[in-house]
Amino acid sequence: MSEAALPSPEQALRIGLIGSPNSGKTTLFNALTGLKARVGNYPGVTVERREGPARIDGQDAQIIDLPGTYSLNPMSPDEAVVGRVLEGKIEGMLPPNALLIVADACSLERSLLLVGQVLRLRQPTCLALTMMDELKVRGGEIDIKRLESALGIPVIPVVGHRGTGMSNLRQKLAHPENWTEPPVGPPEEALERSRWAESILSVCLHARPGHHKMTEAIDRVVLHPFWGSLLFLTIMLTFFQLIFAWAQPAMDAIDKGIGLLGDIVRTGLGPGLLTDFLTDGLISGVGAVVIFLPQIVLLFSMLYLLEDLGYMARAAFVVDRAMARVGLEGRAFVAMLSSFACAVPGIMATRSIPSPRDRLVTILVAPLMTCSARLPVYALLIAAFVPQKEVLGPIGLQGLVLFALYLAAPIAALSVAGLLRKTLLVGSSLPFSLELPSYRLPGTKLWFSQVWESTWAFLRRAGSIILLVSVLLWVLLTFPRITPPPDMDPDHVAAFALEHSAAGQMGHAIEPLIAPLGFDWKIGVGLVASLAAREVIVATLGQIYAASAPGVPLREAIRSDVNPITGEKVFTPPTVAALLVFFVFALLCTSTVAIMVRETNSWRWPAFAFAYMLVLAYGFSWIAHSLTAAII
Repeated sequence: MSEAALPSPEQALRIGLIGSPNSGKTTLFNALTGLKARVGNYPGVTVERREGPARIDGQDAQIIDLPGTYSLNPMSPDEAVVGRVLEGKIEGMLPPNALLIVADACSLERSLLLVGQVLRLRQPTCLALTMMDELKVRGGEIDIKRLESALGIPVIPVVGHRGTGMSNLRQKLAHPENWTEPPVGPPEEALERSRWAESILSVCLHARPGHHKMTEAIDRVVLHPFWGSLLFLTIMLTFFQLIFAWAQPAMDAIDKGIGLLGDIVRTGLGPGLLTDFLTDGLISGVGAVVIFLPQIVLLFSMLYLLEDLGYMARAAFVVDRAMARVGLEGRAFVAMLSSFACAVPGIMATRSIPSPRDRLVTILVAPLMTCSARLPVYALLIAAFVPQKEVLGPIGLQGLVLFALYLAAPIAALSVAGLLRKTLLVGSSLPFSLELPSYRLPGTKLWFSQVWESTWAFLRRAGSIILLVSVLLWVLLTFPRITPPPDMDPDHVAAFALEHSAAGQMGHAIEPLIAPLGFDWKIGVGLVASLAAREVIVATLGQIYAASAPGVPLREAIRSDVNPITGEKVFTPPTVAALLVFFVFALLCTSTVAIMVRETNSWRWPAFAFAYMLVLAYGFSWIAHSLTAAII
């Protein structure tokens, strides 16, 4: 095609996907784009958007995945963006010139309100009916031709994760100019709108889908106040047990590979400043974090599996009872659950919460949830100091300790949320409603892509933030180069150089503040460095001990480290307990603070969150140190 024949931006095909949450919109988006999504924010607003290119019947198109919404009458920030995008009110962004409504065939009656509102926009519109396989299993029957005639728009039945109906959908999407012009749609009075929906259903819905008997049987247990809560705890306990049991062989292999790489560099380059930089700065720093990649992969794999199975939405209902007691609702749990992967998307997920007070409270407590950045810290300390033995049948002590740390996070978050709702942010909550998705096995391709995207994000952090901090730390740990006393024991030269480096002097400066927690200057340097990202403390300790004990694995190095003056272990049980508790509470993440500033549009609340979490971290770490010392 010649340059003159290229369509202008106004003429290019831009298809907006609009539908309610759990309607299969994301699966359809990925099927159309081939998982080539680009994630960003709408210009001028902070609601996330997903866009991806698609090749549809020989022509290029842009697929715009709009935030999930039940109505064009917005109740939350993300729903408000949908209407602004459709009306072309987002500065610097062209609106879609064709719309694809995505509706669950098993709950068509609930989707008709949104369908009617979209029809009133008078844009080329097509309807994709998803979950057609589920509709058949549940005995439902929809006359597609009559539905098309009643709505006045094309209707394509699909099963997105299996690819059923996708070729027909692509052919239809390629030529929106051939779609019949949609009717005006239903009137805006509520009674007339309800009558319109009933009239549509009366002509096309030959048999309403019944409740899936197996789904009902499972939900009687999953949603039960007692058994559902017990099941939730059992799943989580198994979850963390597997993180240690399954990941260890791969972690050992990566650890040996990193050590071998360091030996190759030392042998090839010989002694020198460049060798020290590459081995102690880059390989030991970044490698100390990358070693935990298998556990990160398992964490994301199980989280996405439970979500795609349909369990996490039900867990929100189970936890909603506890959330209600502290003045929050289930949508806050969904945002807090997202924070187990990372607090940044968790805080962004609060846009679905209609109540401004509930949203602010959730933002303030979301960083307490145990994000994936804490996992390398927990895994290092637990693997090094908690015995690998079984205590409750097949349940190991290491997995039990990790479960306790993860359990402490929501308990702390709910406690703080309840206090805030009774003091600084008093107000009533809006009712909570969430459509429960059907139980279904996730598509392998989609599941792998979700895990890969999150794992790649972790690797990008290792290749950017952690790499940058590792280089900076190596400089601070290496310079200035002070000549040791001539009569010094050669075994103490490396420790002398570290203590008199810029980082060592900084650590000694703050040591009096952290000494009550059992922390020495090395841990102090790690805490300061972890302000960039929590897992950086592992990279920091990796560099420190690589300089003083080259070639020794980090777990062994911290186990055997002793204070040269007192001869006592640096990492004692009280110190380890205090450090673990410190990372449960402390807000050590620049990215999280930045997203809090953007979402609250001020520095006031992020500063408040950083301060109260630091107070909690210090106070509970001191208690943990004192109790452990008294017990041992």
